[in-house]
Amino acid sequence: MTIVAMLSRVSDIRATLDQFSAVTAPVKSAATTAAGSAASSTFADALASASGAAAAGTATPNPGNATGDGVVKAAEKYLGVPYVFGGEDQSGMDCSGLVQKVYADMGITVPRLVSGQMKIGTEVASLAEAKPGDLIVTGGGDHILIYAGNHKVIHAPYEGRTVSKVEAYMDDSEITTIRRVIPDAPAAAAGSTDLVNAAFASLLKGGSR
Repeated sequence: MTIVAMLSRVSDIRATLDQFSAVTAPVKSAATTAAGSAASSTFADALASASGAAAAGTATPNPGNATGDGVVKAAEKYLGVPYVFGGEDQSGMDCSGLVQKVYADMGITVPRLVSGQMKIGTEVASLAEAKPGDLIVTGGGDHILIYAGNHKVIHAPYEGRTVSKVEAYMDDSEITTIRRVIPDAPAAAAGSTDLVNAAFASLLKGGSR
């Protein structure tokens, strides 16, 4: 569950609590109603605070539904597009323009140039550990490719060529860095659980004073 969905769910719970309080008002004291409303509000505030803290440490926005396989499918739509230096659309694109466009299609903003793209996400130790959607940088930052899985890559090679899906022709000695922009799903799920736990911990801490 994404942070946005979680906050939306909390808002729904608050609305339900408010409606329940209104219906049962004749048989409940004003103090009890106020306490229930305050508790739901406090939990929402605690969750929002925890979410804000997590967001502060996020380098690259992820809408929550993006996957590495989705990145590969988005990249495959541009197969055959001619290489154009500085290009970044279907009329022509260079290697970093392809990466920026593909990730934009997934709702993720990345820098325009390889020099910026090679610093985002987290580093992957070797080509053997690469997953679909990872970015492979070669030549010290001269070229960037999208790993497509099964030892294949998608890239915009150079003038006179088109965006292509080919065998990964490089080895680890030729790779400057491999970057994973989209975190593994289990880590994202754990992060959502941590937010809820942090919200509850904050709520309990406030109530124990």
